[in-house]
Amino acid sequence: MARPREFDEASVLNAAIQCFWVKGFEATSMRDLIDCMGITGASLYNAFGDKRALYRKALEHYLQNGLGERVARLEGSLAPREAIEAFFVEIIERSITDPQQRGCLMVNSALEAAPHNPDAQTVVDEFLAQAQAFFLRCLKAGQDNGTISRFQTCEDLASLMLNTLLGLRVLARAKPQRALLESVVRPVLALLDVQLAPASLSSLVMESQR
Repeated sequence: MARPREFDEASVLNAAIQCFWVKGFEATSMRDLIDCMGITGASLYNAFGDKRALYRKALEHYLQNGLGERVARLEGSLAPREAIEAFFVEIIERSITDPQQRGCLMVNSALEAAPHNPDAQTVVDEFLAQAQAFFLRCLKAGQDNGTISRFQTCEDLASLMLNTLLGLRVLARAKPQRALLESVVRPVLALLDVQLAPASLSSLVMESQR
């Protein structure tokens, strides 16, 4: 009969996340993890396996409690256009209030570990898919109810927003400045604003030339 675990899994995974987040996958040793998680080496191996397996579990936990929680909360409480804007507002706020300038663990993993770690790549791919799917759902809903411009396709805008999110998190590690980060997001959000149709614009031009 298997013995029950003598630790709270969520708590030790959060501790592992902090360790990986600060040092990165390669530089984090098993000793670092044991000390940070506050469990024995035997408990760590029995519960999570080796470092690579633990890293994947930590990334999955981070994804669920980070992006997953944020998307569910924003979609459940805000209109589509406002949900997208609030998403970026929260990302900027997290970026500029982190004294260690760690960036996003998932984006960091995409740059460091994923190219050489298929397990990490799987979770990073899921992160990218979930983020893009959130943007796409909001954009489609906003275009359907007339609060988001139809001048660009939802698919193109969702890809642009995903790229903006990734760039924002990388830039924030070097220059976590609110004005700078907001200037990156502002033109992207402006593309969502409902504008005059091309025919109406032409009419205005003709009217101004009279």
